[in-house]
Amino acid sequence: MFPEIDWTRPWYDTVRPAFDSLPAGPFIDGFNANAARLGLVNVDGQPIRFVPQADLPEGVAYEAYIGATGCVPTRENLHDFFNGLVWQTFPRIKRELNALQAAQIAQAGVGKSRGPARDAATIFDENAALLVVRTDAAGHALVDDLRAHQWRSALFDKRTMFGRDAELWLFGHALMEKLVAPRKAITAHVRVVFACDDFFALDREGRRDWIDGAVSKTIAAEGLSTAGFTPLPVLGVPGWWPDQDEAFYLDHTVFRPKRPASTTEGGHHDR
Repeated sequence: MFPEIDWTRPWYDTVRPAFDSLPAGPFIDGFNANAARLGLVNVDGQPIRFVPQADLPEGVAYEAYIGATGCVPTRENLHDFFNGLVWQTFPRIKRELNALQAAQIAQAGVGKSRGPARDAATIFDENAALLVVRTDAAGHALVDDLRAHQWRSALFDKRTMFGRDAELWLFGHALMEKLVAPRKAITAHVRVVFACDDFFALDREGRRDWIDGAVSKTIAAEGLSTAGFTPLPVLGVPGWWPDQDEAFYLDHTVFRPKRPASTTEGGHHDR
């Protein structure tokens, strides 16, 4: 099943448990078995089911269809494979993103412009990563450096914080797909999540569940804005790539200085 995926890569740690839990056979069947076992539902409580892309009626928006039926149109490709794994990993976040997108479509229709809320939801769904940081002075300093694009300070000088006081969990399925063929310029839209000491004392499954609950509640309460993201070249995460010496972070073609209107590499698509 997709032998091109190198599951030893640290950026796949987020969804590897979902992959490992898949039964033998076609992956859509496995997704549905896991969805039933996990009790996945959409915002209206309808069971999530993964269905062939051909089941999506012509002229019906992908997100609206999930919101109305609980059915997730799925193609047999890497992009949709990772999407299904994310549904099984962060089901409450996926549910809130779908609810937001479906509500926006119901309000404004599907036009040339997504609108700010739907644009933010699409970026989140496709290209986001969640940086969980200990909420202390050192954690806030790390985040300040990242938002200021002080890459050497954040990722080299403070590298020992990663794994102890900071963790990056990938979310965007397009981001995961791009990382099948890793290159230094691949950049995530990072959403920072501050957590207290109790979070870092949890086991891996407990931390995943905490993130799913905390982030989904925030989206439901506050909505989304593109202003909530900060860029991060993911191969700069300490320990995620070989030879991360000081010079690695001085490559300004990738680790760009802060600009008034900087842009990041992202991935969105229409279904």
